[in-house]
Amino acid sequence: MRLVSNLPCATKEEEHITIPMSDGVRLSARIWRPTSSDEEPVPAVLEYIPYRKRDLTSVRDSIHHPYIAGHGYACVRVDLRGTGESEGVLTDEYLGQEQVDAEEILAWLAEQPWCDGATGMMGISWGAFAALQVAARRPPSLRAIVIASFTDDRYADDMHYMGGALLSDNLAEAGTMFAYATCPPDPAVVGERWRGMWHERLENARPWVVEWLRHQRRDDYWRHASVCEDYQAVRCPVLASSGWADGYSNAVTRLLGNLDVPRKGLIGPWSHKYPHLGEPGPAIGYLQEVVRWWDHWLKGVDNGVMDGPMLWTWMQDSVPPSTAYEERPGRWIAEPRWPSPNVEPVVHPLTGYRIADPGDTPPGKDAPGEPLTVQSPLSVGQFAGKWASYNAPPDLPYDQREEDGGSLVFQTDPLTERVEILGSPSVELELSVSEPVAMVAARLSDVAPDGRATRVTYGLLNIAHRETIGDPEPLEPGRRYRARVRLNGVAQAFPPGHRIRLSLSTSYWPLAWPPPRPALLTVYESDSALTLPLRREAAGEERPPCPFGEPEGTPPAATTRITPHEERWDVKRDLVGYGSELEIVKDAGTLRFDDIGLDVGRRAYERYTAVADDFTSVGGESTWTMRFHRDDWDVRVVTSTVLRSSETEFFVDATLDGYEGDRRVFSRTWNETLPRDCL
Repeated sequence: MRLVSNLPCATKEEEHITIPMSDGVRLSARIWRPTSSDEEPVPAVLEYIPYRKRDLTSVRDSIHHPYIAGHGYACVRVDLRGTGESEGVLTDEYLGQEQVDAEEILAWLAEQPWCDGATGMMGISWGAFAALQVAARRPPSLRAIVIASFTDDRYADDMHYMGGALLSDNLAEAGTMFAYATCPPDPAVVGERWRGMWHERLENARPWVVEWLRHQRRDDYWRHASVCEDYQAVRCPVLASSGWADGYSNAVTRLLGNLDVPRKGLIGPWSHKYPHLGEPGPAIGYLQEVVRWWDHWLKGVDNGVMDGPMLWTWMQDSVPPSTAYEERPGRWIAEPRWPSPNVEPVVHPLTGYRIADPGDTPPGKDAPGEPLTVQSPLSVGQFAGKWASYNAPPDLPYDQREEDGGSLVFQTDPLTERVEILGSPSVELELSVSEPVAMVAARLSDVAPDGRATRVTYGLLNIAHRETIGDPEPLEPGRRYRARVRLNGVAQAFPPGHRIRLSLSTSYWPLAWPPPRPALLTVYESDSALTLPLRREAAGEERPPCPFGEPEGTPPAATTRITPHEERWDVKRDLVGYGSELEIVKDAGTLRFDDIGLDVGRRAYERYTAVADDFTSVGGESTWTMRFHRDDWDVRVVTSTVLRSSETEFFVDATLDGYEGDRRVFSRTWNETLPRDCL
C-alpha cells in the first residue's frame, strides 16, 4: 500500500465527541475533518460499528478515515450503544434501536456547523449492514452509501443459516459478539464511570446464539432489516463490493439486479476485507474510488463515476488447492449490467457419474439410469474451511479428494477448451431420503490432471426447506422430491485438460451442523442436472486493462507488539475411540496502542468435535479472552459458549467472567435447551 500524507486538505481529529440520543444515552464518536470546515462546511461520512474505535479498529480507521477527510469530508466513526465508550448495552445485532440511533446520528451530523447538510454511510460487514439497513429507512440527509461484505437477506444468506441448514459460524460469531459486547469502556475517556458502565454491560449480557436458535425459520425476526423484503425502500446510490473468498459473495449481484437506483458493483478475489486491504490479492486502490463516489454524490462533481460497466469483477484462474493464497491469478472483467448479457445458464445432464455436455442425451425417460445413493460420514467437511474466510489463520478449503471419498461424485470429461463461469451455479435433483430431516451439500471443484481438486464454490440445502427457504416441512422417507441447491456466486476459469467436478454429500461438518440422524440420499440422475452460468466474451470484445490504481491510505496508527500472535487450524482423528476434532486458534497476542498507552490482548479458541458417525455426538465451543491494561488498570473478560444437540433439542452452556487484575468480579452461567425445528 502506498502511504499518503500530502492530501488536498489539512485535517484535524477530535478523538472523543459524544452524540446525544433522544432517550438520553450518549454515543462516542471520533471525527476527522478538514481544518477549513469550521468556515467552509463539508459533507459528513459515517461508519457505525460495535468494534471499539479507540483501540480494536483504530489502525484500520487511521488508514482510510483521515484519507477521505483529507479529500474534503468529515469522517465520523461511532461505536454502537453499549460498545467502546458509548453508553448503554448491546444485546443483539441490527435491532430497531440501532437503526433509530443511526438516524439520530445522521440528523445530528447534518446540523453541525462544519457539515453542509449532506451525509453518507460506509462500512464493511456490520458497518455495511448498518448502512444498507439505514438507507432503506430513508433519512433525509443520507445521499449515498458505500458498503463491503454484507447481505440483504439475514436468514437465507448470512452467517446463521444457509439453505435452511445451521452454520457453525452461528456459534462462532455469537461467541465473538458475546465477548465484544461485554468489554469495558476506557477510564481515560469516561473517568470513574467506567466500572458502572462495564457492570451494566455484564449484567445485561446473554449468549447471542440462544436468540438465534430460537428463530430456526424465516420469521419476523429475520425479515426485520432484511432489505430483500423491499428493495424499493432503498432510494440512494449504492457502491457495493465483496470478495469471492468471503461468505458474502452473493449480495452484490442481487443488489445490482434488484435495486433501481444508481449503483455499481465490485467483486475481487478477497476474503472478508476492505478491497484496499484485500487478501488474497490483488488489493486495489479502493479509497480512490470511494472518494470519487463521494465527490459525485455528496458534492455534485461531474466526474464520470457512473460511466463504464455496472460490475467489475475478478475472473479467477485455476490454482492448486491451498488453505491460503497471497495472490489469486486472474484478470478484471467488466459487465455492462446485471444480469449480464455475457452470461448464459447452461444445463448439463447428470448421467453415469458424469456431468454431460448440453448436447448429450438429456435427462428423462429415454435415459433412466440407475438410482445413485450416498450416506456420508461425518468426516466430510473437515477440509471445508470457514464459511467466511478472514485469511488468518489459513481458513480456505483444502484438497477435496478426501471429502470426495464420502460423496457422490459427477465430473466432466477433460475440457478441450477454457471454460469460464460467472454467477451462481445450481443443481436440480430428483431425490428421496431415508429420514424426515436430511441435508445435501453440493460442491463444485476444479480437478487438475494430477487429480488435485480445488473447491470453487459450494451450496447447502436442508431438504426440509426444498419448497421455500425458511419454511420447512418434514420429508416422507422414500418419497421422491425435486429440490434445487443454489451454490454461492463465483467467477472462475477452468483450463483445458482439467475437469469440472460436482460432489454431493449428506453431511458437511463442522461448517454446517448435521441433521438429527444420518440419512441415505438417493439421487435419480435421469431427472437431475447441473446448471453453470457460462460466461462468453462478445465477439471482438477487448479485454479491459485494470481499472484500479495501487492501494492508497494514510499512515496507520503506531502500535508496539508486546507478545506474539498465534494462529492454528488443526484437524485431529483418533483411530481408537473414533473421535475427530477441528481446533482453531486466533490469538492476536498483545498489542500496545502507542498514542493512548493501552495494551490490548485478544484470543479466540474454537473447537468442533464428533465421534464416529454419531450425529448426536457433535459439539462446538467458542471461547474468547479480551484483556485491557494500562498502568494500574487491568481488566479481563472471558466468555465461553458450548453448543451440543440431541435428535430433538439443542443445548447451550455458556459462561461469562469479568476480572480486575486477578480478582474475578463478575460471573454468570447459562444453561439453555431449545427444540430442533426440522433442523
